[in-house]
Amino acid sequence: MLSQKLDRLQKLFAEMNQALIAYSGGIDSTLVAKIAHDVLGDRALAVTAESPSLLPEDLEDARIQAAEIGIRHEVVRTHELENPNYASNPVNRCYFCKSELHDTLKPLALKWGYPYVVDGVNADDLSDYRPGIQAAKERGVRSPLAEVGVTKLEVRELAKQLGLPWWDKPAQPCLSSRFPYGEEITIHKLQRVGRAERYLRTLGLKNLRVRSEADTARIELPPEQIKEFVLTTDLPTLVNEFQSYGFVYVTLDLEGYRSGKLNQVLQLTH
Repeated sequence: MLSQKLDRLQKLFAEMNQALIAYSGGIDSTLVAKIAHDVLGDRALAVTAESPSLLPEDLEDARIQAAEIGIRHEVVRTHELENPNYASNPVNRCYFCKSELHDTLKPLALKWGYPYVVDGVNADDLSDYRPGIQAAKERGVRSPLAEVGVTKLEVRELAKQLGLPWWDKPAQPCLSSRFPYGEEITIHKLQRVGRAERYLRTLGLKNLRVRSEADTARIELPPEQIKEFVLTTDLPTLVNEFQSYGFVYVTLDLEGYRSGKLNQVLQLTH
């Protein structure tokens, strides 16, 4: 079954002949970049958008991964924070983010001779609240993984099968997803969240989020890691570190990490 999906993906890219990949460095778009390069060689191009909502370390990871895959890689700047529809952080914030991204990528694709822009949206993404997907569709972006019905679990299985060493890389959505809807997003807030998450990773933690609400940082960890974290972490040092980034209060979410948690307010209001 999985081999059949891989065959379909390869045929899809062969039919495209040339493709520009919206490449964040996450495992979904990395898999797309790998398959596109395997099929198209230099007729595939990966492009990463550099903005305050992307950690510098994640951009560097994207560069390293692209180099290892062998795909040509470009970095462009996007300016979504300059759009008040984005910075005010409405529930459809992602729509304006992806609009900015693809309004930047599409002219480049046409200029450089790429008839297709593709992204890393997978089949599971279609069942979540993802207004950015609509923005991409409106601009003619294709989502090969979703088209073929590849789930998130299958993305990792395929990545492992194809020898990508990052197959189990934790999901790392843009930093703007750390803020409750309606709270304004600023460069300072993005930077302090990013620094806080980087600090937690130096402690050996992988799957985590630091949610930011006003002056409070709320740490989310997998539920099974919470007890050990409390018992083994130097909490006063951690608090001091977070406060040096600009947070006043540091809390731990007792429910634990769950992807898309901030979207639960949307369910409660409907």
